Amino acid sequence: MARKMLSDGELNNAAAAEEATETHYDFDLFVIGAGSGGVRAARFSANNGAKVGICELPFHPISSEEIGGVGGTCVIRGCVPKKILVYGATYGGELEDARNYGWEINGNVDFNWKKLLQKKTDEILRLNNIYKRLLANAAVKLYEGEGRIVGPNEVEVRQIDGTKISYTAKHILIATGSRAQKPNIPGHELAITSDEALSLEDFPKRAIVLGGGYIAVEFASIWRGMGATVDLFFRKELPLRGFDDEMRALVARNLEGRGINLHPQTSLAELIKTDDGIKVISSHGEEFVADVVLFATGRIPNTKRLNLEAVGVELDQAGAVKVDEYSRTNIPSIWAVGDATNRINLTPVALMEATCFANTVFGGKPTKADYTNVACAVFCIPPLAVVGLSEEEAVEKAAGDILVFTSGFNPMKNTISGRQEKTLMKLIVDEKTDKVIGASMCGPDAAEIMQGIAIALKCGATKAQFDSTVGIHPSSAEEFVTMRTVTRRIAYKAKPQTSL
Repeated sequence: MARKMLSDGELNNAAAAEEATETHYDFDLFVIGAGSGGVRAARFSANNGAKVGICELPFHPISSEEIGGVGGTCVIRGCVPKKILVYGATYGGELEDARNYGWEINGNVDFNWKKLLQKKTDEILRLNNIYKRLLANAAVKLYEGEGRIVGPNEVEVRQIDGTKISYTAKHILIATGSRAQKPNIPGHELAITSDEALSLEDFPKRAIVLGGGYIAVEFASIWRGMGATVDLFFRKELPLRGFDDEMRALVARNLEGRGINLHPQTSLAELIKTDDGIKVISSHGEEFVADVVLFATGRIPNTKRLNLEAVGVELDQAGAVKVDEYSRTNIPSIWAVGDATNRINLTPVALMEATCFANTVFGGKPTKADYTNVACAVFCIPPLAVVGLSEEEAVEKAAGDILVFTSGFNPMKNTISGRQEKTLMKLIVDEKTDKVIGASMCGPDAAEIMQGIAIALKCGATKAQFDSTVGIHPSSAEEFVTMRTVTRRIAYKAKPQTSL
């Protein structure tokens, strides 16, 4: 059943009706889940004068139904620790490249996995404490335990000792995120998810990764950069389905160039424990042996234990909470943000939704989240970053001809190091308006560069404005303002043609 979208006026009318029938509650807002979105919503709501409570599971680097931690997936077992490992893995290639820059590296250079792991754990503990202080400084009351909704205005928190305490709230916000899932393959209990991959006690010398998404290619890059033998299996012809096809092809070439063994259009059929490790049988009948098998095959909304169906909150088939443009569910007092709603599952998007929620409910400014031109990055080595439309999406949505500008080159650093690894930059332009409607880059510092490009697209920049911008020389970034020649023109309704 479709949700009725509330207009700004209807939101104000609903707020007025609530004030007219004021009831005493323990809290103005109770948030279930203290990840990025939940903490942002709690703090900003409190800053707007709301009395706020929030609950979160006890801390642990590896999540389960009964452990989690303030900071959530991104801080504890996602973006932050992953990026730390990416930094660590990048040094492997940097040490190789350093020789041609005059650095004499004599003898073996050993990699100490346990040392990096401890440094990573120290950092996420530091951030966990910072998030707790942020809540305390905003006068948000933090409860450690599992929350579930038992009524439109009531949350039950099961504490560490098993006791249950109920709290009433005028508004309830669901911010429980998502969790990794495993495909039901024989022997799947022998595999790990990204949670465990970030906390392995021993470094795997032989790793198999199943999946073609960003988590899969990132961990493949991490382990290979640290010296492991890595085999990557994915169902499609290229990894990173949903990204620009030309960029996907370059990522695949770069992964292979770094020594990762790619197995396109291949899945895993069975995992078997042996004395030598985990024997893996592919969907084509090939056999491999690995120290670790990572299933990076997607995530699901973390809503199963919230008691939502009993309360009447509508969920979709994947278990995501259905919300309107203001993040409100079909129950007027219950709201949801972040991965639990399965919109755009990125930490900055959850932060945006949480900010809009606080403005709407407690700031007197009904605000809809804006999902246009959301930039993102894949931290494989080298990374991929994009904003706006891919070439394929642009053609699908086009109302006229599309112009594609590309620049492929060997970065200056590689000309000395001797590394054969191309960087590719790409702009998609609507010919009629001259607006840049998509940008992508695969190469060193792609994420840092793309954040600035995202601002330009958000402001509606034209190709002429890109061209009139003076570049920073020498840099890779200047290529985005020096692409003068059209690589290809795609006529309206035509299918994209890429020069792979």
